[in-house]
Amino acid sequence: MTDPSTSAAAAPVESLPRTLLTGAQMLFVAFGALVLVPLLTGLDPSVALFTAGVGTLVFHGVTRVTVPVFLASSFAFIAPIQGSVVNFGIPATMGGLMAAGLVYVAISQAVRLKGTAWLHRLLPPVVVGPVIMVIGLALAPVAVSMATGETSDHIGYGPAIFLSMASLLVTLTLAVFGRGLLRLIPIMGGIVTGYVLALIMGLVDFSPVREAAWLSIPSFTAPSFHWAAILFMIPVAIAPAVEHIGDMVAIGSVTRKNYLEKPGLHRTLLGDGLATTTAALFGGPPNTTYSEVTGAVTLTRAFNPKYMVVAACLAIGLAFVAKLGALLQTIPGPVMGGIMTLLFGSIAVVGMNTLVRAGHSLTAPRNLVVISLILVFGIGGMQFGGGQFTLQGVSLAALVGILLNWVLPRAEEDE
Repeated sequence: MTDPSTSAAAAPVESLPRTLLTGAQMLFVAFGALVLVPLLTGLDPSVALFTAGVGTLVFHGVTRVTVPVFLASSFAFIAPIQGSVVNFGIPATMGGLMAAGLVYVAISQAVRLKGTAWLHRLLPPVVVGPVIMVIGLALAPVAVSMATGETSDHIGYGPAIFLSMASLLVTLTLAVFGRGLLRLIPIMGGIVTGYVLALIMGLVDFSPVREAAWLSIPSFTAPSFHWAAILFMIPVAIAPAVEHIGDMVAIGSVTRKNYLEKPGLHRTLLGDGLATTTAALFGGPPNTTYSEVTGAVTLTRAFNPKYMVVAACLAIGLAFVAKLGALLQTIPGPVMGGIMTLLFGSIAVVGMNTLVRAGHSLTAPRNLVVISLILVFGIGGMQFGGGQFTLQGVSLAALVGILLNWVLPRAEEDE
C-alpha cells in the first residue's frame, strides 16, 4: 500500500514541466532582492544574475544537490561595497570580496576539523547581534537620501516622496497582509508598483533600453588585488558566515532534515564561500542563501534541490538578455529608496533579535561595553588610519567586537 502512494507522489515532482515551472517560481521570488544589491552598489544587475546562477550551481556541486537553497546577492555587503568602490574602485573591491569568500572557506575547514564550539566562543550573540544592526543602520542615510530624491537629478522632492512612500506602502502591505506567494514577493511588488507610477508620471527614461541589444555578454569585471581593500572587506564576512548557520537550521526545520550533519556545515559553508569567491571573479556581489526562497519552499513544499538548479540555470540565461539589464537600470532611485527604508531597518531588527534570543542582560557591564562600542564605532563614522588604509564602518565594528569579547573577562554566568 505504501509503495504505490509513494511513487504516485514522486511522479509529478520529477516531471519536466513541473520542475521547470517550480524552478522559475523560485527565481521570481528571489529576483527583486537579487537585483536590488547591484542597483544600489553600482554593479551590473546582469552580472549579478549570472553570478547568482553560477554561485548556486557551485554550492550545489559542493553539497551534492542535497539542500534546497538558492544563493544570490547578500545585503550584508551593501555598505562595505559602496565604501570600497569609492575608496578603491570596483576591480579592487572584487579582490577584497574574493578574499572575504576565502574567509568562509577557512571557517568551513576549521568547522570540519574542530566543530562549531570555537565559532560560538569567538562570535557570540553579543558580538554578532550589534554587528548585524550596524549593517542595517549604517545604510539608513543612503535609504533616506534616495527616498527623498537627493540622488536623482530629474526627480524633485515632491514626486520622489510620493514614489518612495507608495513603493514602501505596497511592500509592507504585502509583507504583513499578503497571503500565499504574494507574501513572498513584497520587494518585487513594491518595485513594480513604484515603476508603474513613475511611468504614469513620465519619470522613466527608456533610451538605455532602446539602445541595448537583445542579447549580449554581461559587463564582467576582473578583480585586482590591493591589501588595503582586502583588509577592509575581510571582517565583513564574519556576520554572514555566522548567519549562515541559522539559515541551514531554518531550511532544515522546514524539510525536517539535519543539514548540519548531512551534507555537513563544513560543506555548506565551503559552498557559500566558493560561490562568493566565484561571483567576485566575474564582478558580481557576494552570494548568500535567500530566506525568501526558504519561505517559498515552506509554502510550496518544493523540497527537491533540483528546482534550485533549474532556477540557477534560468538566472544565467537571463543574464545574457541585455534589454532586461537595461530595463532594470531605468528603475527610479526613489522607488528603490522607499523599499530600502524597510529593508535596512529589518536587517537591524534581525541583529536586535539575535541579542534578545541570547537571553543575556544587555546592561551587564561587559555586554554594555561590547555592544555600545560596536554600535557607536560602526554607525558614528569612527575610523582608524588614513588614506587608502582606513578601517571604518562594519569592518571596524566587527574587529572591535571580536577584540573586546576576547580581552574582557567573562561574567560567571557566561562561563
